[in-house]
Amino acid sequence: MWFRNLYLYRLHVQAEIDAAALEEALAQQTTRPLRGSEARRTGWAPPAGRRHERLLHELQGHRLITAWRQERILPAAVVSEEVEDRAADREAAEGRALPRRERQAIKEQVYEELLPRAFVRTHRIDLWWDTGRRLIGINTSSRQRAEEVLDLLRMTLGSLKVTPLAPQKVPARAMTEWLADPTQRPEGLILGDRVELRAKDEGVVKGREIDLDSDEMRSLLENDRQASQLGVEIEERFSFTLRDDFSLRGIRFSDSLIDEAAAADDGDDAILRLETDFVLMAQTLGTGVDQLLGWLGGEAINEAPLLDNAA
Repeated sequence: MWFRNLYLYRLHVQAEIDAAALEEALAQQTTRPLRGSEARRTGWAPPAGRRHERLLHELQGHRLITAWRQERILPAAVVSEEVEDRAADREAAEGRALPRRERQAIKEQVYEELLPRAFVRTHRIDLWWDTGRRLIGINTSSRQRAEEVLDLLRMTLGSLKVTPLAPQKVPARAMTEWLADPTQRPEGLILGDRVELRAKDEGVVKGREIDLDSDEMRSLLENDRQASQLGVEIEERFSFTLRDDFSLRGIRFSDSLIDEAAAADDGDDAILRLETDFVLMAQTLGTGVDQLLGWLGGEAINEAPLLDNAA
């Protein structure tokens, strides 16, 4: 249940919907098998797994919702090979080279025929909704996947006004300062052992399990490189790689937090285990996001258009 990655969004207008009404709304957009030539679909599924029915778990103001993203896997090489075979047969039969538009028509026909027989891959994407902070966090390493889940939630609620959570200080600039000058590090900040540095003309330098306060690191920073990723630990509760788009990757929760969750359930109740893990994780992430925003000068005033495609 523990999140591994996180894209964060600010909810600008809190949806006034209680747990019972939200559960009912989620049920209108549940996952189902792909039909016919459907290439992909996203729908809600029980966070506790297939054998359970509840689509929403809400504890202490934290909501857990799970989306399943299904897509058919049809390799481009398979399509191309079939198109070439059919085009060659047509050219031999008609004694002429097929123009581009006719090849495109064959490609579309092949795609329509093969797609229903393609394998289906399912991705689970968990969504954490902190109603107290008006914050939404999505457990995925892809911004596009996060936006797809937000689209599904928007469709479910009828309206959803959100923007990506952004700090006042540009993360790349702050991370570079923390690396270059230890005196600039906020109180409580602990650097990890991962870093990615970028320079306009010199490409990318990546490092793992390295001393970020070494002379070698300072030498790299002197060549006008900026940190685009940096390992960070917060209050010995969890660690992650902070990226320059303010997303969190490779989240790892401390052994003490995992042990605390394990001690709170008897191991036999799947729902209790899920909810115990979730509420401890959500509380930790909420406090951590607050601290991270504070280190970066607070939250920026976002003047971008709100992400709301409601009719």
